Amino acid sequence: MPILLSRHFRSAAAASLLFMASFSAQAADPALDQQAAKQGVPVEELRAFAEVMERIRASYVEEISDRDLLESAIRGMLYELDPHSNYLTPDQFEDLQVTTSGEFGGLGIEVTMEDGFVKVVTPVDDSPASKAGIKAGDLILKIDDTFVKGLTLNEAVELMRGEIGSEIELMVLSQGEENPRQVTVKRDKIQLHSVRSKLLEPGLGYIRISQFQNNTGTDTAKALGKLGKEHALKGLVLDLRNNPGGVLGGAVEVADLFLDSGLIVYTQGRSPDSRSEFKASIGDRLAGVPLVVLVNGGSASASEIVAGALQDQHRALVVGTRTFGKGSVQTVLPLSKDKALKLTTARYYTPSGRSIQAEGIVPDITVDQVTHLEVIEDQQLREADLPRHLDNEHAQSDSARQTPSLAQEDYSLAQALAILKGVVLSRTSTPQASSDTL
Repeated sequence: MPILLSRHFRSAAAASLLFMASFSAQAADPALDQQAAKQGVPVEELRAFAEVMERIRASYVEEISDRDLLESAIRGMLYELDPHSNYLTPDQFEDLQVTTSGEFGGLGIEVTMEDGFVKVVTPVDDSPASKAGIKAGDLILKIDDTFVKGLTLNEAVELMRGEIGSEIELMVLSQGEENPRQVTVKRDKIQLHSVRSKLLEPGLGYIRISQFQNNTGTDTAKALGKLGKEHALKGLVLDLRNNPGGVLGGAVEVADLFLDSGLIVYTQGRSPDSRSEFKASIGDRLAGVPLVVLVNGGSASASEIVAGALQDQHRALVVGTRTFGKGSVQTVLPLSKDKALKLTTARYYTPSGRSIQAEGIVPDITVDQVTHLEVIEDQQLREADLPRHLDNEHAQSDSARQTPSLAQEDYSLAQALAILKGVVLSRTSTPQASSDTL
């Protein structure tokens, strides 16, 4: 898609380039300075830029081409804007397109930059990173022999890329730990099956969305149909934990499945007329059946859009912990020769006008993440745990008793299910008629 520039921008850009060329040629022209200043060109800053470039050319210990210097300047310009704006080389542009289609090679982690380190937003389900024990919130301090401090996000990501089957050493610091640990991860092809579903109990369904792709809305609709065939649904848990986001269209389609009308999300850029709205179509696929949305600090971007829309429309209870807070819109602007600019152009807002950016979605009911060990320690001693206790001939077998409960396997999900059952019960129970005894 061609990018059209305004006449003012074209003239200002042309004046900037002419000014830099004039200065580089050591032929500064006062008339050109005045013309540039009239058009809003920052003359002093451009003079400094041209001088720095000239000094690097002349004095840096190694020879660097003008092309490399200019590309570095572009990357630095975008790096200073926000963590999500990037200059994409042809390979990076292709990787971005492949990722949204659902299959790519790598470690299987969504990352951002924080205080100069790479921070894991979330690992992809069943990815090499997930299997290696990397969790949302982990900081990557070192990649093989290279310390991350001082690298751009793109440079760090490039270091983590490699051939399928090759290994990479990461120095990882987890939240609450004082000492980092070494983690070896084997790169693999990442196949994103973004939607999974099952019945937690008869009539109570569960859908897990790990990332929003082009086909996520369709796959979620199919999962709902499959669950409904197995058992008439009385309630559903929609699990968006550690979902880093993805394609906006997929998030809108998923939210639309559970809404009958109204606003899902809107975006607002710098200009007053840049607002774009996304609304629900008629037809709630669950016909108002109780819905619980499960989120945590790894839920970002598109997953926050879904949670925020269902919360604002009072269609679902949001359960878990505060979400990541990535509420900015990135537009991919193709450039010449297969390169592209990924630029933050707007912010996301929930139907009630809440900005997601840096705030996240606050759950209706907070359920902290609890480890398996904490669940076990919290359980009280029972008769069956005492040594030399009497057996019950009608009791379950030892193997059945040793099967982990849902709370032990996934405490947050167990709590979400309990909340869902409470909502279902409150809707289905009828008040008993009272009578006075005379």
